Amino acid sequence: MAEAAAVDAAAAAAKVIAEYLARGEWQTRTKADDSPVTEVDLASEHAIREVLTSRCPGFGFHGEETGRQAARGDDLPRWLVDPIDGTLSFVRRMPFWSIQIALEHQGEIVLGVSTAPLWHEQLVARRGGGSRLNGEHVSTRGEVTTLADAFLSSGNLASLASREDAWARYGNIVRQVRRTRGYGDFCHYHQLVRGQTDLVIESDVNILDIAALSVAVHEAGGVMSDLAGKPVNAHTTSVLAAASRALHEEALDVLAW
Repeated sequence: MAEAAAVDAAAAAAKVIAEYLARGEWQTRTKADDSPVTEVDLASEHAIREVLTSRCPGFGFHGEETGRQAARGDDLPRWLVDPIDGTLSFVRRMPFWSIQIALEHQGEIVLGVSTAPLWHEQLVARRGGGSRLNGEHVSTRGEVTTLADAFLSSGNLASLASREDAWARYGNIVRQVRRTRGYGDFCHYHQLVRGQTDLVIESDVNILDIAALSVAVHEAGGVMSDLAGKPVNAHTTSVLAAASRALHEEALDVLAW
């Protein structure tokens, strides 16, 4: 029930966003944290919320733009929603944005739907149910167990770069890996779960950005934590995701966050 609701909610949001893209204009303002928000973000979140609340009454809701609504009971899950993850890319007419919907139950993220309409990709993952990209089961490149063999992609790194010691350790990883790119946002996580990228590092994220993706990485055989090695939870603000546990452990040792 919840998985189908999330998929339908993403489809409703994608339809709303497509209408704005066809129109070619929308209003944008700057939030208190200096990040942009558009009327498209708000319309997308309203569309998602309408589907989810009608299909799963009583569930809690935490949206990037409309805030939090508690569940009607302690035993009920809550939705974690970013209606347009990558708004900066969206307002610049770049394709690196997505719709992120996850479900958290008793502190664990159990379901994730990551939809990238302009890439024609939808990643769906459920705890114990594997990861599926456009309906096909996917897995990380588990045979990559060392930095020397790994393809690295990095996203937001401002906090990491602000610490000279941490930046130097990140540089050690860059020097050791086979290839370095910076795909960012949903893109490098979609690559990770299908074996195209092996290591993802980000020091500045919001749980709404990565909740759905964390389930997908786990179910595809990868390992995802924060930069200190702690499990992903509602307070996570950084990411170290790897195709295999051995690769994750080596990167964690080098970073020493």
